[in-house]
Amino acid sequence: MKRNAKNRQGSIDFSDMPEVRNWSGAEIGRFYRPAKRPVTIRLDSDVIDWLKSYGRGYQTKANLLLRHAMEANRSAQLPRRRAS
Repeated sequence: MKRNAKNRQGSIDFSDMPEVRNWSGAEIGRFYRPAKRPVTIRLDSDVIDWLKSYGRGYQTKANLLLRHAMEANRSAQLPRRRAS
């Protein structure tokens, strides 16, 4: 079936696609990609060297380490009160 601008969601033929009934093997968040923003951050030289020692992707590794710390902090703390 050829898709074009005239096709709407209701007019797409799904008859050749089997219905998924067992979602037990599904991975939540596997394709989730949060928006990225470029920032400038000043880190100690030894920290950068350590991150780069693992090869390519040192910025991704830094992001994962910071995310892990953020999530651990969120689960350990009581909800914050907003300053007024």
